Amino acid sequence: MMRFLGNRLAAAFVVLVVKSFVIFALIGLMPGDPLDLLLSANPDATPEDVAHLRKIYGVDTPIPVRYWTWLVAAVQGDLGFSRIQHRPVLEIVMPALGNTIILTGIAFAIATVIAVTLGTIAALRRGSLVDRLISLFAFIGISVPTFWLGLLMIYLFAVTLGWLPAGGMPKPEDGTWGWVRHLAMPVLTLVIVEIGGPARYARAAMIEVLGQDYIRTARAKGVSPTRLVLRHALRNAMIPVVTIIALGMGNLFSGALLTESIFAWRGMGRLILEAIMGNDYNLALVCLLFTTATILVANIGADIAYTRLDPRISLGGRRR
Repeated sequence: MMRFLGNRLAAAFVVLVVKSFVIFALIGLMPGDPLDLLLSANPDATPEDVAHLRKIYGVDTPIPVRYWTWLVAAVQGDLGFSRIQHRPVLEIVMPALGNTIILTGIAFAIATVIAVTLGTIAALRRGSLVDRLISLFAFIGISVPTFWLGLLMIYLFAVTLGWLPAGGMPKPEDGTWGWVRHLAMPVLTLVIVEIGGPARYARAAMIEVLGQDYIRTARAKGVSPTRLVLRHALRNAMIPVVTIIALGMGNLFSGALLTESIFAWRGMGRLILEAIMGNDYNLALVCLLFTTATILVANIGADIAYTRLDPRISLGGRRR
């Protein structure tokens, strides 16, 4: 286990380094730079002033040189300052990352439980009206645009009914109920959008497992239906579903970008959008890297879950 974790963490570090260079290069190739926006507010700036500032900030150097300078500083714990907010990047990213983890974590847990439950019920009632309704709901979730669903939620629950706030973050004095009211619509939006894929995969996996010989043997031995489904069928059917769920973390974070923007939730998605629109290089780069790291951790967690679902699977290689 420790050897596997070491190898996966090393591979994740390589992925982060490669992606950091790609993101840094793409941002650096964007038209304009932070100094252009800064100097546009000062019409008296001379070309000599512009050249001097570019030399001080290193903007006039090639992208590989600038990236190496940033990487050396990042390894030492200095991720730079935000040009927009005039604060260290870490002071801005950590609260936003916590808010995104709260939002996506709750949505991920609810969507996973509902998707597996609906997929199992659809497989057990294959061809029935229940199966058709679950499939219809899954296809709706896959097809509906996130931004449209979010706006519909605001119009229905905030504007028309007035039950929930249209967006924003809860205040400290609001307590737990304030968090619940502000999280209700963005969580529901993400759950509906993300529930379709895993539910369809869970249904297909359960149908395949229920047709296996060992399931028929267990049924012939008099194993109760509940034990047959939960202990024998579902546990084996979850192995491919776990892979889909782990890969869905990337879609969940992508959907969170739109959801956070629509509901004014101060998370990573909204922060990334503001950083890119404001040419805040350091902030955009670090936000994207933290998002990548979260997805990599989710995939490592999926590999560990395989061993819990099937003891025959060994993360360290062959079992002796």
